[in-house]
Amino acid sequence: MSGIHEVAKKAGVSPSTVSNVINGRHDKMRPETKRRVLEVIEQLKYTPNVAARQLKSGQNCSIGLIIPSVANPFWGLVAHHVERAARHRGYKILICNAERDPDVETRYAEAMLGSGITGIILGSSPLSFDYLRDLTARGLKVAAFDQRVNGARDVITCGVSLNQELGGTLAAQHLIGLGHKRIATVSGPIKTNSRIGRMNGVRLAMARSGLQLPDDMIWQGGGVAGFGDLEGAELGRMGVRELLSRDNPPTGIVANNDMYALGAYAGARDLGFRVPDDISIVGFDDIVLAEIAQPALTTIRQPVPAMAEMVVRMLVAHLEGSAHADDPAFIDITPQLIVRGSTAPARVLQSA
Repeated sequence: MSGIHEVAKKAGVSPSTVSNVINGRHDKMRPETKRRVLEVIEQLKYTPNVAARQLKSGQNCSIGLIIPSVANPFWGLVAHHVERAARHRGYKILICNAERDPDVETRYAEAMLGSGITGIILGSSPLSFDYLRDLTARGLKVAAFDQRVNGARDVITCGVSLNQELGGTLAAQHLIGLGHKRIATVSGPIKTNSRIGRMNGVRLAMARSGLQLPDDMIWQGGGVAGFGDLEGAELGRMGVRELLSRDNPPTGIVANNDMYALGAYAGARDLGFRVPDDISIVGFDDIVLAEIAQPALTTIRQPVPAMAEMVVRMLVAHLEGSAHADDPAFIDITPQLIVRGSTAPARVLQSA
């Protein structure tokens, strides 16, 4: 196994520089230096001496990652990049699929805390974090991923999220700019902060253009208790079939995520509609399938690698006591509209 001194020698830096990269203390480091160190770490398969660190600090060098479901490629990508960022800092990742169930998340988090894991990354975007309050009072540190934290700073240690409302606004503005006036949304149950934010963004964009988003143009499915993370594509198909079967169907769709959007492709085809000739569709996330779909999917990009790096760095700083009082507790990421082939001008411009 390679040591930190071998990494430093090959990268042409000091051992302390390698340590700073591993532990996320590289804000003032030249990007080229950080890149070179990370490349050498990968080449030499260097793994920090986690056992020694744990004996010295008394800390379990693992982080819990609780996500809705890796069945959605977005969360699989999140897990990959979180694991990668953690590994570079000498931490292991324990991944749990909890399907946004607070009871399941609590049981996972309690088991982790009982085994000495004091930090978790939570991706479920709940409306309230109160169910974790007892655990955080016992020392658990929680980093929120992909959710803006409002009124929960006493429970949440830190967080990173896309500006969900702005993402919804960008998606709807794009369709409006193409002449679409009857715009619908397709989603699982709108019971998470991220989904509410995206919906609010669509409403805002339409209101600014003198348009409305009526209730019958908001399709949400997934059961009373479920959130539709596992069956997103099929729900997207069902939702668009229902919307396009109406007497006055929409000409544009904003889907809650890319899996719903790709399912919407199938639903449109089932009824003989063509994308984008008859119906324009915008997704959310920019998973790898978005670019290779036919036609390629217009979507809102979430920069997952950067977000994963940020949330791991922030949580590790708190776990290791290296966080500074002036460090931001929450980072809000600006979304990016990626225009591809699934959107086109509305065939018939109709009044709102």
